[in-house]
Amino acid sequence: MIDLRLLREDPDRVRASQRARGEDVALVDALLSADERRRSSGVRFDELRAEQKQLGKLIPKAAGDEKAELLKKASRLAADVKAADAERDAADVETQELLVRLGNLVHPDVPVGGEEDFVTLETHGEIRDFAAEGFEPRDHLELGTLLGAIDVERGAKVSGSRFYFLTGVGALLELALVNAAMAQATAAGFTPMLTPALVRPQSMAGTGFLGQAAQDVYHLDKDDLYLVGTSEVPLAAYHMDEILDADKLPLRYAGFSPCFRREAGSHGKDTRGIFRVHQFDKVEMFSYVASEDSRAEHQRLLEWEKQWLTSLELPYRVIDVASGDLGASASRKFDCEAWIPTQGKYRELTSTSDCTEFQSRRLSIRVRDGKQVKPLATLNGTLCAVPRTIVAILENHQQADGSVRVPEVLRPYLGGREVLEPVAR
Repeated sequence: MIDLRLLREDPDRVRASQRARGEDVALVDALLSADERRRSSGVRFDELRAEQKQLGKLIPKAAGDEKAELLKKASRLAADVKAADAERDAADVETQELLVRLGNLVHPDVPVGGEEDFVTLETHGEIRDFAAEGFEPRDHLELGTLLGAIDVERGAKVSGSRFYFLTGVGALLELALVNAAMAQATAAGFTPMLTPALVRPQSMAGTGFLGQAAQDVYHLDKDDLYLVGTSEVPLAAYHMDEILDADKLPLRYAGFSPCFRREAGSHGKDTRGIFRVHQFDKVEMFSYVASEDSRAEHQRLLEWEKQWLTSLELPYRVIDVASGDLGASASRKFDCEAWIPTQGKYRELTSTSDCTEFQSRRLSIRVRDGKQVKPLATLNGTLCAVPRTIVAILENHQQADGSVRVPEVLRPYLGGREVLEPVAR
């Protein structure tokens, strides 16, 4: 959530952020009004309580009619205090309910607009000319079938649409990707983490996934637990309700977990293969830093993602995501999109978001710097979303006979294998 003091001091900035997101600007004025009622009712309560305490000192010293009158006044005052307390609590509840509906403040450099209004920041690698090489590229599902690596038919039989099996070299390729990604993250100073896939409501809400993203979240009603769509959620909640020491920052974690998404808003999109699925594995980077260091950390996370994609020898571009396409917790987000030959376009493979103090305020994570205790910044960055990375590797490194060249960085994790060969059918 944002700082209420900032809202009071610069409401126009918050209105502009809401407008850029395409969200309800009237929410800002409703929140200002609720906050004013909360503060004024709090002042009224404090004044009445002070009067009540003063009266309590006078009553034992009084006698006769004076004491009777003071007792009557004390009775009326008690009722007023109770009413003021109830008014203060109601205003506080309303303020908090409105506050959690407000998205993070959009960074001033973010391009304004919807999904297609991103700005391309840089492009890396060369796109292969398959026509010049004399063959038509196969898509990842055809290649995965030839290699005995992907089985979506049995995935659908067992679990339904958008589920799949990785088999043979497909399973080995996932393990190679996860191990290589973790090795890079560990070398960069991240602490490896295996995180829970089920979290409590306060963890999911604290990271901002029960607002606009709630339709994509799986909920277990009986247990009141949520299946995570990213290990960002347990990594963000890892230090919930804690005060960290400033000299321990930055804290960097690399989490591996299964991820679950309904993909409720993607009906009919990417239904072929494993690009958009309900369950997948992912390696996620997560950072806790001092607020003033968040922009620099954001660039560092992006550089680690670029290093990873470059090591996989994939052509890709980096985009600055437009304001209307940001998640509620992100102030700014960069996506790295790999070229997918059979689609003829770049598709998101990794992303990194600067969430500033938005999540730490909701999760009550603070930092002690000398005598001062204050919120800190959190950031996240996908290093390897496995299925999409497999899609990009198969399509970009395929050969005319249906085999796939293995990027050098993965060969040590595949027993030195340089090529994935089609299996006999």
